[in-house]
Amino acid sequence: MLPEGFLRRMERTLGADYPAFLQTLARPRAVGLRLNTLKVSADFAARLPFGFAAGGFLPFTEGLPEQMRRSFDHAAGLIAVPWAENGYYYNPETRPGLHPFHEAGAYYLQEPSAMLPAELLDVRPGMRVLDLCAAPGGKTTQIAAKMQGRGLLIANEIHPQRARILARNVERCAVANAIVLNEHPEKLAKRFAGFFDRILVDAPCSGEGMFKKEDAAAADWSEEAVSACARRQTEILRSAVTMLAPNGRLVYSTCTFSEEENERVAENLCRESGVTLLRMERVLPHERVGEGQFAAVLEKTDGETTDFATKKPTANDAEKAAAAFAKENGLALPQGRLVPFGENVWCAPDVPVELAGLNVLRCGLELGVVKKGVFTPAHAWALWLNDAPQKADFAADGAEIAAFLRGETLPGSARGWTLITADGLSLGWAKGSDGILKNHYPKGLRRIAAQNGRGQSL
Repeated sequence: MLPEGFLRRMERTLGADYPAFLQTLARPRAVGLRLNTLKVSADFAARLPFGFAAGGFLPFTEGLPEQMRRSFDHAAGLIAVPWAENGYYYNPETRPGLHPFHEAGAYYLQEPSAMLPAELLDVRPGMRVLDLCAAPGGKTTQIAAKMQGRGLLIANEIHPQRARILARNVERCAVANAIVLNEHPEKLAKRFAGFFDRILVDAPCSGEGMFKKEDAAAADWSEEAVSACARRQTEILRSAVTMLAPNGRLVYSTCTFSEEENERVAENLCRESGVTLLRMERVLPHERVGEGQFAAVLEKTDGETTDFATKKPTANDAEKAAAAFAKENGLALPQGRLVPFGENVWCAPDVPVELAGLNVLRCGLELGVVKKGVFTPAHAWALWLNDAPQKADFAADGAEIAAFLRGETLPGSARGWTLITADGLSLGWAKGSDGILKNHYPKGLRRIAAQNGRGQSL
């Protein structure tokens, strides 16, 4: 049951369009995926088996006006999301989250309207970019794909558990130039004043666009909660404006319909914080095929440029071991500098701001760990690599890749560290010895084998 107060407010807001909006609440959710161009090219969509056969209908187009629905009818394969580069609607019955291409980071499952804010951010390679409320990582990885490994991306999430999910998605999508933080926005504002060219604030909200996905969103809704969200959003945005460089762009977005949390928050920010509103845009489910999104594009028109000087640390033994491993095995490294974190070695983007005292979950690309003088490469490095001199490629839908994802050994004559790929997409490490490839796929990511009634693996 949807909250009566929400329905009354939507009726007042939409007027004659309210019946059409109400009808969308009864149809299945729109689902989408976005190609990750850090791993695949734009034409990879043609290889994905997640669309409809010709003449099929997407279930979430039920009840749409005929003109809108016609664009989704009789289409084979995936259907492009009109406002998002490399975004597609897919057939929900195909469950692309279970395919090995998902584990390889070829795409990110993302609700179609949620792809809008990052498109409006106008990110380019080489910029300093902040995703301030970043979990679970859809918009972070979308931004990263546009940066193509150049520049600095900081992805922050205040809630620890959600921050860990964010870090895992950043790793899966082969993002090498991102720092993942778990901090309060006010603390970051003191450290990064005037620093960022672009900032995305996809703020916590009352989640009215999530009612069909999460029953709790509807159960927790109230007018008081809407007002509380608006106050919290304003506080977060004040910190964001502090961190924005002069002439920098900020996109504020929510997945709610409330004007109090959307237009009013953006307009009030302009009055008090020296930013200019460039445009506002909505995805309303009775007008476009998506569950709902608001985005405001703002520009900072005043403030001073802050001078930041990059500090270059002295190389240590762990960094030397990682560099030697890369050279010995002919492996590429991303742009950045090798830095140690305990026994681990990372290739980190240049950050001309002191990170000490901040809760850093990821610092660029994890390369590996050195224990007793022996270097072991990290799973993140495998996912980032597009190729390696020593690799073993298997069919993505074959038995070998299914076994690899379960943590099982594979047949192979190679010796030493071997990159495992699925139809050419890097998936993880194995180590060749005595005619087998010993599995180094992370235990926490391994799939459980299906079993028959006698407890035997199928």
